[in-house]
Amino acid sequence: MVAIIGTGIIPFGRHLERSIVSMAMEATRAALDDAEISKDVIGACYFANALGGMLFGDTTIGQNLTAALGMKKIPVVNVENACTSGSTAYYLARNAILAGECEVALVVGSEKMCVPDFGLINSGATELDTLLGMVTPAGFALRAQRHMHDYGTTPEQMAMVAAKSRAHAVLNPIAQFRKIETVEQILAGPMIADPFTRSQCCPIADGAAALILASDAFAEKYARAITIKSAVLTSGFYDNPTDLVHWQSDYYAVGLAYEKAGIGADDIDVVECHDAFTLSEILHYEALGLCEEGQGGDFVAGGQASLGGFTPVNVSGGLLSRGHPISATGIAQIVELVTQLRHEAGQRQVEGCQTALAHCMGGDKMGDTKSCTVTVLSK
Repeated sequence: MVAIIGTGIIPFGRHLERSIVSMAMEATRAALDDAEISKDVIGACYFANALGGMLFGDTTIGQNLTAALGMKKIPVVNVENACTSGSTAYYLARNAILAGECEVALVVGSEKMCVPDFGLINSGATELDTLLGMVTPAGFALRAQRHMHDYGTTPEQMAMVAAKSRAHAVLNPIAQFRKIETVEQILAGPMIADPFTRSQCCPIADGAAALILASDAFAEKYARAITIKSAVLTSGFYDNPTDLVHWQSDYYAVGLAYEKAGIGADDIDVVECHDAFTLSEILHYEALGLCEEGQGGDFVAGGQASLGGFTPVNVSGGLLSRGHPISATGIAQIVELVTQLRHEAGQRQVEGCQTALAHCMGGDKMGDTKSCTVTVLSK
């Protein structure tokens, strides 16, 4: 087993004056302080960044970070894997510790997206999906329309996901959007891609998050250590491009994570999942087994995904309200869950939380996702 002994995160938002490295340094120092260890203890660094090479021409930002922090002679791995970049770095760091390559590893995700003339993120300018107009909002909107057609999911139910997100974010001091929005206000917002209005689409952001992972032997003295029960990374199947209401990689990764952890959906006390759009969260409810297929709209409408519900989802505010600096997101999800499992989440604390699950996906493609990560954590 591997444990998480330290976490660090900075508020997500517009940090126009900050660099990728400066944000990463702040998050890393916070994680080192939380773990109460020196930087000299770190045996490897796994650094996630998705856009630095494209925007700034730098593909070795991890080495820039370790040099700035005075970490010498350790292996540094730079990771880019779309929205799962951060959670993939975490997956690799855990595997390195399990393999005996190091006892303690630093995992960092840092991203700058609030950049002038940045433009729209698509799924690859030369891919058929994009050439046919399936840029990110349109592709997810198509899935939403199909879910509404097949299962009777309503625009109001999808808007409830965003309303829940805002209500949770009010309780999270580092969330980007911390103002209550009603379902009526959300539905009345500017239309982005039918049925998604603006508040149903996650905002871009700058931000960074960090984790300190350690072997069981090293973590023995840490009363606040959180155990990693399982960690899974899969890539898409792409078997059925006409199936718009199931991401096969979701179902496969979730099932594998449950099997490796020796648990089922009923054992999960809190979830952080990839709610890039409101329909995404509804599809993830179903893949996670929190409700039956097609019943995700009813699940959120019944309050089961809210704080105090059967399985609270995205109590942090999620991508919709915390913001989505791509490579920091998967790590930020785990930071939130560690906080929950330590029972240090204050007003947003899930009562009696003992087992938690983080889910992240990257690169929506007709038929499936390009990558999916799932991890199960326990106190």
